[in-house]
Amino acid sequence: MRWRVSLASSNNNFEALVVADYSEQKQICAKYGAEFAYAPEQLTLGISLSVKEGMMPINGLRHPPEGNTTGWYIYAGLEASTADDFYKPLHVSHVDDWSPLIRKYLGLAPGWRFLIADGYEDVWFDKALLDV
Repeated sequence: MRWRVSLASSNNNFEALVVADYSEQKQICAKYGAEFAYAPEQLTLGISLSVKEGMMPINGLRHPPEGNTTGWYIYAGLEASTADDFYKPLHVSHVDDWSPLIRKYLGLAPGWRFLIADGYEDVWFDKALLDV
């Protein structure tokens, strides 16, 4: 992801304005015929520690957003756990710290899933994700 930073001056105070470039997310949406649905940087997603540990494959699924969440749940490995503490809340702005492979899929609309591993990518629509 590329960022453009500009400085604005107001009474000799400088403020950094960071504007995200969503072109890579829009390209993924176009590739799979998905609607682009912005995942704001200040909102959270649910993510498993196994992602931060580098486990593969990485699975992502998006429910409809609710409250201060994007609707995204992301885990690594073959199956998600049913444990209450399996998913940790993480602001979208910090997702690259856990895995730089994920961000380009976060523009997929609710109902979409992805599965990625070394040299492998699968993205598909799962209507059941909308019925929560």
